[in-house]
Amino acid sequence: METIESFIGAINGVVWGVPMLTLILGVGLFLSFGLKLMPITKLGHGFKLLFAGRKGDEKEGEISPFNALMTSLSATIGTGNIAGVATAIALGGPGALFWMWCTALVGMATKYAEAVCAVKYREVDEKGNYRGGPMYYIKNGLGSKWTWLATAFAIFGMLAGFGIGNSVQSNSVAEALLENFAIDPMITGLVLMVLTAAVVLGGVKRIASVAGVLVPFMAVAYLALGLFVLALNIEALPGAIALVLESAFTGHAAEGGFAGAAVWMAIRFGVARGVFSNEAGLGSAPIAHAAAQTNDPVRQGLVAMLGTFIDTIIVCSITGLAIVVTGVWTSGETGAVLTSHAFQSTMPIGGVVIAVALSVFAFTTILGWSFYCERCVQYLFGNKAVLPFRVLWVLAVPLGAMANLEFVWLLADTLNGLMAVPNLIALALLSPVVFKLTREYWEKQKA
Repeated sequence: METIESFIGAINGVVWGVPMLTLILGVGLFLSFGLKLMPITKLGHGFKLLFAGRKGDEKEGEISPFNALMTSLSATIGTGNIAGVATAIALGGPGALFWMWCTALVGMATKYAEAVCAVKYREVDEKGNYRGGPMYYIKNGLGSKWTWLATAFAIFGMLAGFGIGNSVQSNSVAEALLENFAIDPMITGLVLMVLTAAVVLGGVKRIASVAGVLVPFMAVAYLALGLFVLALNIEALPGAIALVLESAFTGHAAEGGFAGAAVWMAIRFGVARGVFSNEAGLGSAPIAHAAAQTNDPVRQGLVAMLGTFIDTIIVCSITGLAIVVTGVWTSGETGAVLTSHAFQSTMPIGGVVIAVALSVFAFTTILGWSFYCERCVQYLFGNKAVLPFRVLWVLAVPLGAMANLEFVWLLADTLNGLMAVPNLIALALLSPVVFKLTREYWEKQKA
C-alpha cells in the first residue's frame, strides 16, 4: 500500500506541479487576450444577465441560467474556500492570496469559454434531457478522432467525483461536527445520506432548485460574518492588504509558527489552491451550464464566468483577509483550523460558525458533484446507468464520513487535476469558435 501511495503521490506532484499550472494559466491567458479581456470589462453585463435569467424564459434547456450558476457554485464554493485558502496562506504566505486573485481573473475567461462550448455542443437525449460538458464538446466540436479524449475526461470525472465530491466532503463534515459538537461520525453520515438521497434521487431539476435557494443564502451569511471579522479589525486592514501585495513579490521570512516562503511558493500554492477552489479549467462547471434554459451560448458564458469571480475574488478574499488581518497566519496551523482561529479570535462562537459553514458548503458540494459525476456516467454507460449511480452515490456518503481518507483524498485530488488536461486541450482547439461567437454576440448588441 505504501508503494501505491508513493506512486500516486509522485503523479500528484506532476499533476499539480509546474507543467499543469503553466498549462492552466497559459490557456487562460490565451483565451483572455483572444477575448480582449472581455470577461473582466463586461463583468457588469454578466451580473445583469444573471438576475434577468432567474426564471429562464427560453424553451431550450432544463434549468434557469441562474440555477445553472448556483448548481455550479454549489460544487465550487466548499472546503476550498475555507480550508484551501488557509492552506495556501499557511504554506505560501500572505502573498498566495494575490496569486489566487490573478488566477481568478485569468480563470474567468476559461470558465466563459467552457460554458460557451457546453451550450454550443450540448445534446438532447431520448427523454428530452440536455447533456453537455467537455466530453460532448470534445466529441461534437472536435470530431470522432478525438472521442478517446472525451472518454478519458468522463472516466477521470466519474472516479474523481466519488472522492473529492462525495466521501472527502462527508468526511470533512463529520470531523467538523465531531470536534465542535461531539456528534458521532456515524450519525453525521446517516443524516447526510438521507438529505443527499432526498435531493439527488430527484435529478438535476431538484438539485438546481435546492442549490438556487441554499447557495445564495450560505454565501451571503458567510460573507456577512467574514465582513464582521474585518470590520472589527478595520484598523489593521490596510496593513494586511499591503502585506499581501508585498509578500506576493518578495516572499516572507519565517515568523512565529510560519516557516517562511519564497516568492515561488506564494505563486505555486496561490495558483494551485485558486484553481482547486474555483475549478476554472477543470471542466466540471460546464456540465451544469449545459443544462441552462438558453439558446445563446455567449449569454450563458457571461453568466458562468461570474462563478469564478464570486468564488475567488469575493468568498476566498474574505477568508484570506480574515486570516491575515487577525494575525493568526503565523500560528503554524493550517486548513480549516486556521480559518476557525481567525473567526474565533474575533467572535467567541467563531469555531461553531466555521463548523456550520463547512458543513453546509460540503453538503452542497456533494449535490453539485453528484450531477457532474452522473453526466460522466451517463456519457460512458447510457441512461440505464443513472439510477444505479444515484443509489451508489447516496450509499458512499456515510462510508466517507466514517473512513480514513488520506489515500482517497490523494487519489481524488490527482484524478481531479487530470480532468483538466483533455478539457484544456479542447478549449485551445475550439477557441476560434468561442472568439467567433463572442464577436457575433457583441455585434448584435451594438446593432
